[in-house]
Formats: sequence, C-alpha cells, structure tokens
Amino acid sequence: MIDTASLRAEQSEKAQLIVRDDRLGFTEPDWIAGADVGFEQDGTITRAAIAILSYPKLELVEYQIARVPTNIPYIPGLLSFRECPALLVAWQKLTIKPQLLFVDGQGIAHPRRLGVASHFGLLADIPTIGVAKSRLCGQHRPLIAEPSDLAELTDRNEVLGWVWNSKARCKPLYISVGHRISPDSALAWVKRCMRGYRLPEPTRWADAIASRRPAFLRWLAEHPEKIID
Repeated sequence: MIDTASLRAEQSEKAQLIVRDDRLGFTEPDWIAGADVGFEQDGTITRAAIAILSYPKLELVEYQIARVPTNIPYIPGLLSFRECPALLVAWQKLTIKPQLLFVDGQGIAHPRRLGVASHFGLLADIPTIGVAKSRLCGQHRPLIAEPSDLAELTDRNEVLGWVWNSKARCKPLYISVGHRISPDSALAWVKRCMRGYRLPEPTRWADAIASRRPAFLRWLAEHPEKIID
C-alpha cells in the first residue's frame, strides 16, 4: 500500500527547497543535457534516457539509458517518484556531466510545485528546466495561431512558467523552472536550443534515443563506438 499522503507531504517539503532564480554556475555551458522517461513491459520497467549535447553546436556526444523496476504504480501528481530512480541511474552512468538539464516533464508547473524536472534537479543539484508537451496545472490566455506566441502560465496568482508556440501548426510547449534557474532564463535557454522542431534539441534527442527514432539510429551508424545497448 502506497502512503500517498506522505509522498505529497514530501513533495511540499522539497518544493520549499527549489531555487527559482539563476544560480547556474556558468556563463556559457559546454554541455547541455536532455532527459526523457518512459515505461516498458506494461509499466513494470522504468526507462530513462539522457542525451548530452555540446553547446553551442548542439551535437549529440554521449547518451545513457537506464532501465529499473518501477517502484510505485501510476498515481496522478506523484509521477516524479516513479521517474527519478531511473533518471538517477542514467545520471550516474554519464561520463560527461552537463551544466544544464532539460527534462521532458513539468518543473514547478505542478500542483505542489515539484514536477520531475524540479525533483530531479534538487536530487542532482543541477540547473534544470521543465519542458512539457501538455499542461498539468495552471491557466493561460488562449494562444493565437502564430509561431512564437507566448503567454504566462499562472496558478493562484503565481507565475509558474510559459506557454509557447515553438513551431507553426504544433501544440505549444509548457516551460517552467526546474531548479536553480529563473523563469526568464528557462525560456531563453529553451529558445537558444531550438533548431526548427517543436522540441528543443536536448529533449528531442532524449526522446529519439528512448524511442530509437531514425535520427538516433543514423547517429549510431555513424558512431558505432558509442553503442551501449
């Protein structure tokens, strides 16, 4: 039996430790990472993929994948407790440690202000940005059907992040502070890492690795020495 009340209390406690201003530790990073988490074998296995990209070229230089037994069932609002164990294993396997991490998921744009980007950023003590493909909580004005339209995402008079049309004819991204970064810097770094797709390059590559998309398979064919599984 999962003690959901204790987990929610733990989220609220950890949320108080999240730093929402710029404590980046760099002027320009050398390495930026993207993380993506999914589930296999009917949810019994949690899979985390982390992509390391050089900056400013945004070329893939390393990746790691971790698969661990899923420790708790899916419970709305408590997803980070499922995802962080696999992320930590993938993180520990990296030979290059990035200075900034984009996570496919929520940062503080979460009912208790502790989505997976914030939770993992706190555990790893790294600046993180939540880049989600859907809204978990908060409100925003309707976006117009124009590329780069931008709106604040708010909840109970608190600014959680941004809703941004990153590409024409695509659904918007929900960008929020993870840890050790300000809302404005989070948005600015996402914009710096765009290369014409809906997703910024760090999470686009993490998704490609996790799903073994053609771009990643081509990269593996060009870099056979990098194959790890």
